[in-house]
Amino acid sequence: MNITKTEIDSLNAVITVEISKEDYSEKVDNVLNNYRKNANIPGFRKGFVPMGMVRKQYGKAVLVEEVNKLLQENLHKYLTEEKLDVLGNPLPKNEADIDWDAGDFAFEFELGLAPAFDVDVKKKAVTQYKVVADDEMINNQVKTIRKQYGKLISKDEVAKDDEITGTFVSEEKEIESKTTFDTDVIKGKRQLNALVGAKVGDEVTLKTKGLFKDDHDNQKFLGVSHDDAHGLDIEVTLKIEEVNTRELAELNQELFDKLFGEGVVTSEDQLKEKIKEDAERQFEQQSDQKLLNDVVDSLIENTKFDLPSDFLTRWIQVSGEKQLTDDEAKAEFERSEKGLRYQLIEGKLRAENNLQVTFEELKEYSSNMIKAQMAQFGQMNPTEEEIEGIVARIMGNQDEVNRLSEQLNTNKMLQFFKENAKLKTKEVTYDKFIKEAYA
Repeated sequence: MNITKTEIDSLNAVITVEISKEDYSEKVDNVLNNYRKNANIPGFRKGFVPMGMVRKQYGKAVLVEEVNKLLQENLHKYLTEEKLDVLGNPLPKNEADIDWDAGDFAFEFELGLAPAFDVDVKKKAVTQYKVVADDEMINNQVKTIRKQYGKLISKDEVAKDDEITGTFVSEEKEIESKTTFDTDVIKGKRQLNALVGAKVGDEVTLKTKGLFKDDHDNQKFLGVSHDDAHGLDIEVTLKIEEVNTRELAELNQELFDKLFGEGVVTSEDQLKEKIKEDAERQFEQQSDQKLLNDVVDSLIENTKFDLPSDFLTRWIQVSGEKQLTDDEAKAEFERSEKGLRYQLIEGKLRAENNLQVTFEELKEYSSNMIKAQMAQFGQMNPTEEEIEGIVARIMGNQDEVNRLSEQLNTNKMLQFFKENAKLKTKEVTYDKFIKEAYA
């Protein structure tokens, strides 16, 4: 057997695998002998069928099967030993031209080769958002907490800051939605004025255009679809069934202990600081995801290299369960090109910076995750035996291992970018972050 590689260019090559009769004849003969021993052919005793008849009936199929086994094994071995960084899988080039009656065969395979390139994570600055909880947000959260733990008082007439329970009705849009809402979600002055002073049992006609501060509230309170919620401009009737006001809970030690445990928070200032810490911890998760997305996009845009596009398009065309048309394969390559480029970039960064996840790291990550989850349910001091038992069960579930490996891989890349990428920090409130980051 002889295997050679011919480079077409830096991204494409052809592998030729030459197989002679000496490479496969013994394997074919052994298989045919087993067939002869076990064949049941009318007119012949089992084990005494003439070899010529067995070879005539089964010889071609066995030959093809054994040669293909030999071909695949040695092609894979060659690619591994030569350390060829290929994209996709080798594509047979002359499969239709093989003469299976010949004693010797030469198989050709097209290869798509991974490009050579450098990655510079400092090439272009990326914004890293530091999202802070401002005074307005903190004060609103304090008010929400006081309302949540406050006393509900029934009323006959609507005033500002009251809670209304009623049914919105519209024959035009087939709306009949019973709901409860606070008057502070109402945006339009006319609509709010129409509600203030209304009594239980009254029916109030309202225009939906500008009724709520957010169009998505049309979906929430009126029960319309997401598409209808945007720009909804109709009249609805609200039948008021119940009016309540909330007497705000006092900011005292009893409330603090209910919220955070005995003695953890002892003053309004500490309460606000705790709210700020908790909120900014949640904001950090969102800003980290935004940072990761932006760094990835920047690397794809600023790391220039060519791909064996024609080869990959042909490979996509034949690699699925159903062969695609030329146009379908081209469209699929265009959809997947960005992901492939980042896959190559990420692979290079991981290899050059030793960012692969080890089994021990995965076990430690799983252990810490389990401890955190148990702490949420009040199990603050689980034994090592308990933790190790749960970790062992997780490590025995391949789907869980894959999921946690992906999380840890992402965390490693994020930390690498934080420490090595060119970042410019920008401090913003949450509202401004949403507007800037997801506009």
